Amino acid sequence: MISKLMLKNTLLFSFILLFSCGNSAKPKVESQKLKVENIETKLEFKTGADNFELYLPLLKNKKVGIVTNQSGILTTKTHLVDFLLTEKVNIQKIYAPEHGFRGTADAGEVIKDGKDIKTGLPIISLYGNNKKPKPEQLEGIGIMVFDLQDVGARFYTYISSLHYVMEACAENNIPLIVLDRPNPNGGIVDGPILEKEFTSFVGMHQIPVLHGMTIGEYAKMINGEKWLKNEIQCKLTVVPCENYNRTMFYDLLVKPSPNLPNAQAINLYASLCFFEGTIVSVGRGTDKPFQQIGAPWLQKEFPNYSFTPTPNYGAKDPKFKGEKCYGVDLTPFAKGFLVRYNQLYLYWLIESYAVADDQENFFNSFFDKLAGSETLRIQIVSGASEEEIRQSWQADLIAFKKLRRQYLLYPDF
Repeated sequence: MISKLMLKNTLLFSFILLFSCGNSAKPKVESQKLKVENIETKLEFKTGADNFELYLPLLKNKKVGIVTNQSGILTTKTHLVDFLLTEKVNIQKIYAPEHGFRGTADAGEVIKDGKDIKTGLPIISLYGNNKKPKPEQLEGIGIMVFDLQDVGARFYTYISSLHYVMEACAENNIPLIVLDRPNPNGGIVDGPILEKEFTSFVGMHQIPVLHGMTIGEYAKMINGEKWLKNEIQCKLTVVPCENYNRTMFYDLLVKPSPNLPNAQAINLYASLCFFEGTIVSVGRGTDKPFQQIGAPWLQKEFPNYSFTPTPNYGAKDPKFKGEKCYGVDLTPFAKGFLVRYNQLYLYWLIESYAVADDQENFFNSFFDKLAGSETLRIQIVSGASEEEIRQSWQADLIAFKKLRRQYLLYPDF
């Protein structure tokens, strides 16, 4: 078993590596930067919401429902709902996913139906016991618009909401328009494939943790693979982004949910979310959620860095509330090495288990749902290396990439 001293030394080495990468790593980063500059200076980038010439005609003289939240904005920072109202679109209802229409609720918090204060429009919550719009909640809707900012991870529940909205639209013969948005982790396909018996709201389909697709491409896959109930398909229109390169850096205009406040958290999210199924905190209840890991029992290993979770608007009852957690600030790692690594990162998870005093209770029942099977947990407990774990994914990833290719709207990486 890896000792606690080895953990500290190897973590220190990884940070030394981070700040001393040789010249061989630099050209890749510089070329990516050049691509972004070319897009910014020569080609005007547009989200699907910005491509309103393509979807406004489809909404004319229709009673419209909108699935969106605070992330549904144009690049002018005008919210889609406000924009459509100025265009005299007849919006009937807003349907809000996890975190609510304004995006301020905790992960998992029950959101009640209500009214939008600014517009007076009724809001239907699509979370808790009402993840799928009921027929009576769709009454009078002639067409549905879906505009949410995904982050490219299987357990990020906006794609689960997409599934249920597509299913409800198909069952009630309502056309669906998905306004596409970039995937900030769109250049990565990696991680274990979900096994069907582990299907849950944090994993609806047999895909890897990082699927490398935009939400519009993913909608096409759901429809094309007949993943909806009884293999039905909805009448789907995807309004694409313009001049989108899935490997370009895309800094989100607003945070997609309370605990993903910046690009570093979004890039670390897929690797750190596994800790939600363990006795380690990912920094909920602090100003660096999903940018640090820690626990009270890690004091001996990391005495020089700590944080204390306290209730805030995105974490009303965070793990280890009021307790000092010792651990590692991963912000520098996210800004440097992780960009080059371009994979799901399991190192922290494996090593945290290795030094845990209470290994028997390190994982909870939520972990297998996040991982998509019991395999990853068993591999870690048995002492498998990251290389061995990664190798076990490869055949499934090759098959998924082949499946994925037929639904892409933009050049692949």
